[in-house]
Amino acid sequence: MKIFERSDDLEFFLDSCRNDNKAVSLVPTMGGLHDGHLRLVEKAQSLSDVVVVSIFVNPTQFAKDEDFDSYPETFSNDKLLLEEQGIDVLFTPSKDEIYPNGTLSNYDVGEIGRLLCGSSRPFHFNGVAQVVNRLFDIVKPNYSIFGEKDYQQLLIIKSLVKNNNLNVSIESVSTQREDDGLAMSTRNKYLGTKDRMKAHLFYWQLSKAKTAMEQGDPIESVKQKTLSELSINFEVEYLEVLNANNLKQIATNTAEIIIISAIRLGETRLIDNIVFRRPNV
Repeated sequence: MKIFERSDDLEFFLDSCRNDNKAVSLVPTMGGLHDGHLRLVEKAQSLSDVVVVSIFVNPTQFAKDEDFDSYPETFSNDKLLLEEQGIDVLFTPSKDEIYPNGTLSNYDVGEIGRLLCGSSRPFHFNGVAQVVNRLFDIVKPNYSIFGEKDYQQLLIIKSLVKNNNLNVSIESVSTQREDDGLAMSTRNKYLGTKDRMKAHLFYWQLSKAKTAMEQGDPIESVKQKTLSELSINFEVEYLEVLNANNLKQIATNTAEIIIISAIRLGETRLIDNIVFRRPNV
């Protein structure tokens, strides 16, 4: 596994790979790696000859009151996991490498970035798009892989690629879960013992809602019941049932549905979603 800190060095290496007709995949991360990240890596390995994993905690996607300064730093363990996984390149740039001209930007991903998670984190997705676009500019990947747990982010990245006419294929991997159903996340490390014992109820309630809708129960009544039940154990930031293709309101002919939610458990913010096909549509 080659490790690069400078973008110029990485670009020189990847140019030589492309000269040998090797396809390149990028898996962007902020570290704190877990099995969910490794499934992204496996997908990348199945698609390409050279896999680049980046670790960069991006300051532009954090608000002042969020956990940028305390975000888990587990580089030694991350490096070991990636070596065992057999990746080709680990890219660990500094902020100056990613933002040589400073972090100020006019990035605006539009209305989709102000919905759902964007309503409480108004600059978050602009920052995500900014760093991903910069990584694409450095790595020039044929493929880039993202997890479906961050579903809103996934749609925004696909939109970024389409709007900027970038020559990269965005691939996704289904949400990886712990044995009790909790979606794997770096921020799960923040959960105390008691909160961790309750955390699986988040996915359980979303699953109950999916089953009820598949059985034909009215969507709005299921949503309100689920919101009430979630509120027993969690502070609910949002719970929505939307068109999975664009996160807009469901129409009569909408077939692909997403139940998507964010909650707080103690000091920890968790997100999750379930996508399914609407019966008889």
